[in-house]
Order: sequence, then C-alpha cells, then structure tokens
Amino acid sequence: MSERKIRVLIAKPGLDGHDRGAKVVARALRDAGMEVIYTGLRQTPEMVAESALQEDVDAVGLSILSGAHMALVPRVIELLRANGQSDVKVFVGGIIPDEDIQALKDAGVTGVYGPGTITEEIVHDIQQAVGG
Repeated sequence: MSERKIRVLIAKPGLDGHDRGAKVVARALRDAGMEVIYTGLRQTPEMVAESALQEDVDAVGLSILSGAHMALVPRVIELLRANGQSDVKVFVGGIIPDEDIQALKDAGVTGVYGPGTITEEIVHDIQQAVGG
C-alpha cells in the first residue's frame, strides 16, 4: 500500500485573467508527486471553498495578481473553516505588497510567494506544512 499523495487545489479567484504562474506552480507540484486540481480562471471564493471540500484537499494555493488579495483570501479561509476544513493549509502567490503579508498570515495563510519565487521552495513548504 502506498501513502496517500498530498492533494492541492490551485485556484485563480477574482477577475484576474493571468494564469501562467498558477500553471507553472501546478506543474511543479505535480512533478513533485502531488495530486493537483486546477480550477481555472475567475473563481469566486465560494467556488474555491466548494472545490476544496469536494476534492478533499490538503492545501489550497491561491494565485492573485489583481490586488484583491485582502478581500479574497480571508473570505476563502472563512469558507474553508465554515466547511470544517480548518486543517487545510492556504498558500498565496502573486503580487502581494510586503505590508500585507503579515495580515494574510494572521488571517491563516501558511505561505506567501511573490514573483521570482523558485518552485522548489513552494513544494518544500507545502510538504512541510502538510506533513508529506
């Protein structure tokens, strides 16, 4: 019997239409042996939380380049908790000003990654946070 793979949902909440970074991260996680579910563009926080519940994921990666991270991320975390998924780790990538990073972490985000972050760092952090 093999161990259960780490399951990660990659989502693009909000109106941002740029998903290259999300796809690069999804590929890196897949290459590291994780199961990756990519929701596609323009997801609402409700859609992200519902997908996370349906897919029984260990982590959610949110890619946000639109500047709406302070509204979208806390809402996704709130909905995950309401679904009884307080153990799901949330990671955020995109254009996140330094002054917002601590507020996101205080809201429950496990890791925040900006442009140029090497994918190995993200893979490592997810493995450490989830225990894989």
